[in-house]
Amino acid sequence: MKKFICGILAISSIALLLSGCSAKPDAPASSDAATEARDFGEGMVFKHGFDLDYPPYSHLDDNGEVGGFDVELAQAVCDYYGWKYEAVPFNWDAKDAELNAGSCDCIWSGFTRNGREDDYCWSIDYSDNTQMILVPADSDIKTLADLSGKVVGVQTATSAYDLLQDEEGQKPLCDTFASLEVFETYTIAFTALKSGAIDAIAIDVTTGQFLMNGEEGYAFLDEVLGSEQYAIGFRKGDTELRDKVNEALTALVEDGTYAEIGEKYPDIKDFLCLKPSSEQ
Repeated sequence: MKKFICGILAISSIALLLSGCSAKPDAPASSDAATEARDFGEGMVFKHGFDLDYPPYSHLDDNGEVGGFDVELAQAVCDYYGWKYEAVPFNWDAKDAELNAGSCDCIWSGFTRNGREDDYCWSIDYSDNTQMILVPADSDIKTLADLSGKVVGVQTATSAYDLLQDEEGQKPLCDTFASLEVFETYTIAFTALKSGAIDAIAIDVTTGQFLMNGEEGYAFLDEVLGSEQYAIGFRKGDTELRDKVNEALTALVEDGTYAEIGEKYPDIKDFLCLKPSSEQ
């Protein structure tokens, strides 16, 4: 997991300039740039905005190269149209600032649509996911009730964080914790769990499974915190670009590219929710 932290440190001077947003930042506003006529022909630059450390969906490796399921799928959309792909990795707290400034065309990085339906112009859902609690396998925490008096970690500005702050969600459970520790990334939170600095992590299952790869002695509780769907968030009013991406996604599902990319990521392939017409 240290290799992802290195990627963060390498661009932290840029990310920190943009990280002053709250956990629930203002929703992106519609802008002239989002609604003006655009040339969607070959050579158009598609600026893909994503979390710089959210494996297996998006990340930077030791060499600063981008990777992950969402990155590969976005690149496949660009290949479909002959667009030029441009990676725009950012600190997750800065996602709305980046989108509103026009630095990126969308937020596409394991981005939960649920609860944000009116805040963005959304693509079709392309992946399901589940929020769960990750603990050391030998922990005395066996149920959600056992989290009472424990220190729980979560990544800032994520659906798991929002769920734990929602009175109609899991805030009553969160109120039983000794504390809720908020981390910049789940990679850092997992390092804290391994060191014993925290007792558990509230995390989406696909990211949790990825972090546990090659690590012994960690497990999810059986109880589920919540479920969600991932989609691509565009600026309000940017319906034409949204529709073009939806069209490409549908074509990539039909020709098998979507499933082929998914096969590279065993932690998430079973959560991919789009099916070709022959299987519907």
